Amino acid sequence: MKKFRKVLDGLTTSSPGATVSSPSCGSAAGTPTAAPTPKEIDVQETLVSENFQLCKTVRHGFPYQPTALAFDPVQKILAIGSRSGGVRILGRPGVDCYCQHESGAAVLQLQFLINEGALVSACADDTLHLWNLRQRRPAILHSLKFNRERITFCHLPFQSKWLYVGTERGNTHIVNIESFILSGYVIMWNKAIELSTKTHPGPVVHLSDSPKDEGKLLIGFESGTIVQWDLRGKKADFRIYYDEAIHSVSWHHEGKQFMCSHSDGSLTLWNLRNTTKPFQVTFPHGKIQKDGRKESCKPILKVEYKTCRNSEPFVIFSGGLSYDKAGRRPALTIMHGKAITVLEMDYPIVEFMVLCETPYNNEVQEPYAVVVLLEKDLIVVDLTQSNYPVFENPYPMDIHESPVTCTAYFADCPPDIIPILYSIGAKHKKTGYSQKEWPISGGTWTLGSHTYPEIIITGHADGSIKFWDASAITLQMLYKMKTSKVFEKPKPGEGRAAELVEEDPFAIQMVSWCPQSRIFCVVGISAHIILYRFSKYDANTQIVSLEVRLQCDSEDVISPSENENNPSFSETGSHSPQPHHHHQHQHPASPGSRTPEGIKDSIPCLKVKDRAVRVPPGYQSELVIQLLWVDGEPPQQITSLDINSAYGLLAFGNCNGLAVVDYLQKTVILCMSTLDLYGSTDPYQRLTRSPRRNRQSTSGLTELTDNQQSIDMERSKSPTSVKGPGRKLSLPTDLKPDLESRENSFTRSRSSSVSSIDRDTKEAVTTLQFGESYGRKNDVLPTPCLWVGTSLGVVLLIPMSIPTDQEERMEEPVTMGVNGALLMLKGSVLRFSFLDCMGALIQTPYEVWRDHNAPEDPDRPRRRKLVHFSPSSSQDACGDGHLAVVCSERQAKVFLMPSQSCLFVHNITESSFVLRADVVSVCNSVCLACFCANGHVMTLSLPSLRPLMDVNYLPLTDMRIARTFYFTNGGQALYLSSPTEIQRITYSQEMCDNLQEMLGELFTPIETPEAQNRGFLKGFFGGNAHTFDREELFGEAAAGKASRSLAQHIPGQGGVEGMKVAASGAVGELARARIALDERGQRLGELEERTALMMTSAEAFSKHAHELMLKCKDKKWYQF
Repeated sequence: MKKFRKVLDGLTTSSPGATVSSPSCGSAAGTPTAAPTPKEIDVQETLVSENFQLCKTVRHGFPYQPTALAFDPVQKILAIGSRSGGVRILGRPGVDCYCQHESGAAVLQLQFLINEGALVSACADDTLHLWNLRQRRPAILHSLKFNRERITFCHLPFQSKWLYVGTERGNTHIVNIESFILSGYVIMWNKAIELSTKTHPGPVVHLSDSPKDEGKLLIGFESGTIVQWDLRGKKADFRIYYDEAIHSVSWHHEGKQFMCSHSDGSLTLWNLRNTTKPFQVTFPHGKIQKDGRKESCKPILKVEYKTCRNSEPFVIFSGGLSYDKAGRRPALTIMHGKAITVLEMDYPIVEFMVLCETPYNNEVQEPYAVVVLLEKDLIVVDLTQSNYPVFENPYPMDIHESPVTCTAYFADCPPDIIPILYSIGAKHKKTGYSQKEWPISGGTWTLGSHTYPEIIITGHADGSIKFWDASAITLQMLYKMKTSKVFEKPKPGEGRAAELVEEDPFAIQMVSWCPQSRIFCVVGISAHIILYRFSKYDANTQIVSLEVRLQCDSEDVISPSENENNPSFSETGSHSPQPHHHHQHQHPASPGSRTPEGIKDSIPCLKVKDRAVRVPPGYQSELVIQLLWVDGEPPQQITSLDINSAYGLLAFGNCNGLAVVDYLQKTVILCMSTLDLYGSTDPYQRLTRSPRRNRQSTSGLTELTDNQQSIDMERSKSPTSVKGPGRKLSLPTDLKPDLESRENSFTRSRSSSVSSIDRDTKEAVTTLQFGESYGRKNDVLPTPCLWVGTSLGVVLLIPMSIPTDQEERMEEPVTMGVNGALLMLKGSVLRFSFLDCMGALIQTPYEVWRDHNAPEDPDRPRRRKLVHFSPSSSQDACGDGHLAVVCSERQAKVFLMPSQSCLFVHNITESSFVLRADVVSVCNSVCLACFCANGHVMTLSLPSLRPLMDVNYLPLTDMRIARTFYFTNGGQALYLSSPTEIQRITYSQEMCDNLQEMLGELFTPIETPEAQNRGFLKGFFGGNAHTFDREELFGEAAAGKASRSLAQHIPGQGGVEGMKVAASGAVGELARARIALDERGQRLGELEERTALMMTSAEAFSKHAHELMLKCKDKKWYQF
């Protein structure tokens, strides 16, 4: 076994005829080796480890699985908590901050310290946290973990430093939010209710102080019991026992009435003058039936009772609809006087909050908007207009409108592309929004100095594509297109549609975009490719369709009795595909042919529209390529794609082989199985065989299964062989971390022994790259080439001959040679890139964009303008040639072309495998960035492959992250951190340093609005709310200390920066005083020493000054 491995290692490192011997390449992991070639010494590598640091920059999208909502009415910022322990804080566009509780426990409730720049979060692990929002990256100042009781509800009165905490046992505790220490003052459930009550009142579901008197606390228990507790007298003022469970309570601002919502869909209004029975009971959605009984209704989960100066009060609630109306969507009901408006929502309501003009609960509330947090959306309704329009949401909350299936990230786009895409996308915007400004307008954000055009592209399960402006760490939708418009809608019950039963037949698997030529290409799940061109004009177009039969056929099989060394396709210049390899139609074929047995053959999965269609400005489809069914087998998913606008070529491959299409002439110029590409140079000496005829399930292309992986994942389950995967796409919508099983299977050494590669091996084409290179060792000049990488670690170069004259290019065929260079690596090949001999990145050639639909100018005929970056143009000093960087799942190699000698090799990982690799520019240089399945993010220098950074970033990598991770230039990357959110990260030290400048400020110093004058009579009769001193009641002197075992104080990581938390406000002053005391003890020793030193210094200074005076006393002025 060892012998075989050594033999093949030699084969891997030195391609046939390579000049570098295998030992120079078979180095140990992490040790790059150099061949004794003088050329590479000239490359001055500038990148060092200090240039790299990994950190998260910003998170976009809707918070996944939201649980809680809070709003600061003075600062005008909104906080959303989630089930995974995340907190998103939103202000004006650009002010968007993500924080994460380390425990990962769900956020139960959020409470702002209004206008203090702080936030309290209560989590499902019964811990309270105080967040400092006065820094651009909020940090936890304190935490308090309850040991014996479960937190159910919290309430923090405005301008108070005492937080009321209700528990599952029905007790109410009081926490000092400055010190985060429990007060000894506790309202026990058995004291709150009457002694004669035989049952436990249940958990605390509501706490609020009376608007009339802050010394009165209203406690709502789940069972229907309500108690008003006199905090001074430590007794109950009144108790209400209602026979329906309570979900929420809301006060009238005068403090004489409050409203409750109940589990039977009713609202009760209570007057403090008579608490024996409700003043009013209403079933807003419960109609009286014929037998006189009310309809049964769903619970009203929350109600808010808000008063207005010039109109009737608002009663706003969620839930309460009648049960008998099946299929009704979740609704928010707005009752204003006698008018009842029901706003139906697309998703269940998690929480809502009414926004009011005043932070004081004892003033007329004047509601102006209501924020509705849905399971998958955030809506703000304008209450100031009678039709209740919604505000246009400035945040990108609809990334997940259809599940995201792939991403692409471009950080150095041409500057004109964003305005053009925006101007076209703006024409299709929805209307009917409120004319008023977005009410969540807090914080400050300025466009930083380190900005450049960035675009993120997302592909979705419904076949839609979205272009996003990602410049300056914001995200704004630019343009949306639907790829499904190219195809006919499958009619219900139609033959093919009924048999396929596809859930998402148009789901996007990968995208390829050339920003310079504006050519865009998508690969779909149904083995289809659509090529788009950009135009500013609308047009009538006839979509051209090509059908490709990319499958080994039975006549390709060679039996072992024949001459084994005779490959099935050994012609070096063979460029005309065999007739059975593809069917080409300028217009779509008939629904397809079937054999007498009824087996589907030579039909595509989808039907392209065969009529001329009117297309609006923007991206317009020009060509559709579809793979065909073969003998009842569905086409295999496309695993690789590259398009080159200068060559006018498009290449794609799957586990059966490779096809190249000339999209200018709309012809297929190459269609071969992977084995045929080798000709006589197959390193494994296999026989060409047809794939196994095992029938594959075709139901549910986008079915989500734990162990079903895309072809990229599938290929490495077995150490050597790649079986044909089923046509299921693992959409990253709700995927469990199932890469672990793949890693375990991958830990077995990838044996390269010939005997282990059986005859049924399917070798997938895993990556493709067009570029100017040297197809053969003896080539003197670079020519257009196609680099092909396979799942068995083989790299093939296919030289091409492309007519240069524009007229010839449209008529003469492009010829492709086979049997070019052959190189080998360990593991599936992932990425190619090319450097000149000075180490600079060679860009692939492209065609400058021109609008095909623009009016013709007879004097200036339109010609193709090509931009080439020849490898030999910038290297007079070091002669012809270039460097090829090849990265696989396990290792990276740098080859010198055309000699094909391996200059450097680096074994990236032994125990895991690389999921994503890109050659990117950072700090005016280039490096190779890799993301591994074990969560490591690495960078390697080029060309020497020195490790520069290796960070264990994501301990758990699931399929969603694996499918959507994408590196780009400028030291940036992104991935889908949840089904609804994009996480952007940077691995550049420079960007980490500038991040503070780029982020928005959450806190802005604002004067707290003054309370209205209440008038003599109101103040006299309305209680002395403002003389209530909580410190006197809850402080340690009066209430004593709480039991140590009840809760544990945990100091936060906010540190001294967190202590700048309070520049103003009552709480702030106290916080600063407390910090000063904390620090005083630590510094007393230092202070004494410093005082002594200062005294000594002062004495010395006095002595020297006296001596100087004596010395200079008798000198004249001119003697100085």
